[in-house]
Amino acid sequence: MSRLILGQTLSFTADPFATPAAEAVRHERRGAVLVEDGRIAAIGPADDLRAAHPQAAVTDHGDGLVMAGFVDAHVHYPQTAIIASWGKRLIDWLNDYTFPEELRFGDPDYAAAVAGRYLDLVLANGTTTVCSYCTIHPESVEALFSAAEARGMRIAAGKTCMDRNAPEGLRDSPALAYDQSKALLRKWHGRARLDYVITPRFSPTSTPEQLEALGSLWAEHPDCLMQTHLSEQTDEIAWMRGLFPDARDYLDTYERFGLLGERALYGHAIWLEAREIARLAETGAALVHCPTSNTFIGSGLFRTREHAVAGQPVGLATDTGGGSSFSMLRTMAAAYEVGQLSGTPLHPAQLLWLATCGSARAMHLQDRIGNLEAGREADIIVLDLASTPAIRQRAQEADTLWEALFPTIMMGDDRAVAAVYVAGKPAPRGAG
Repeated sequence: MSRLILGQTLSFTADPFATPAAEAVRHERRGAVLVEDGRIAAIGPADDLRAAHPQAAVTDHGDGLVMAGFVDAHVHYPQTAIIASWGKRLIDWLNDYTFPEELRFGDPDYAAAVAGRYLDLVLANGTTTVCSYCTIHPESVEALFSAAEARGMRIAAGKTCMDRNAPEGLRDSPALAYDQSKALLRKWHGRARLDYVITPRFSPTSTPEQLEALGSLWAEHPDCLMQTHLSEQTDEIAWMRGLFPDARDYLDTYERFGLLGERALYGHAIWLEAREIARLAETGAALVHCPTSNTFIGSGLFRTREHAVAGQPVGLATDTGGGSSFSMLRTMAAAYEVGQLSGTPLHPAQLLWLATCGSARAMHLQDRIGNLEAGREADIIVLDLASTPAIRQRAQEADTLWEALFPTIMMGDDRAVAAVYVAGKPAPRGAG
């Protein structure tokens, strides 16, 4: 059955980092999205689409803002239960919080419980696609893909590979990393709405032999994404240099093993050197901005505008659970604040772009999700721009779309998410 989703509609016609915001966005004050067979069939004025499709079921969201679902390009779903853990920098945080929790994911029942809880939490916050690290346990990957398949979600994920500088029980080996990743890839990649991601955690927890094995796997399956971490903290970089004394820089610890390419996603990427910036631009690899994590763990300020204006693919991410929220609204607010501290404020259109089109582009899904456009998959959310008294009283003073929307970006949470559609079907509300 066809469905018409009515409300204010917002879609992008261009990249707002390359085009003035007013020219990059299409906004219909009274618009509609026509959904057929899980895809967007048309978008336009509500009256026109209602007249053209009189048999379609109609869901009217009034003044709600209808837009693409959020795309979170870097998360660790196994860290759901330790989100907002107090007071550690990266290496201590991994040892004291992350690794003990990840040890539990060899239990299929525990992994399944957390995977379901995590996906319900992000859906409640308007996120319809994630790119997730799992743990070294194949059970953790099976759990997340099974939970996503049951919900009809488009996600990407992979087994996190580590063979050193991690506790017993969280280390595999070069051969095991290759073999288990390949088996999971063969089972899940391209099934339903699922994509496998080759996933070395970061070079300090992988030997050169393991990085080489994963580079070989990626060369065999170049249509897969590859995700890892890059230059998150200065003490991490110092640690890396001790482990790879011959490396030109941090990026070189991946590049020399075949782990640099167009379909790579590098989380954080704060402390990049000039050679790294040039090579990343040359290859078209994506950088993923994790602002709540970068501030919560004290990592530094990502240069969002500089990279995006230069044409580098940039996504946005919560980095659960190093990040302090499951909400992409809160993440956009943090990205704005980081931009202010860097002297490069971001326009609301640029923030929304990063959380939708930008992250979709980083994941090479820009032709499938991330925007309201005919032919794309119908992952759609509706934002209530007056979800709390504080937001409502500010929005009532607005003279423009951006003045009405910005308070929700800065102060909104799951209460602002009035509806979520996954492949055109309403997702259960309140599941998180």
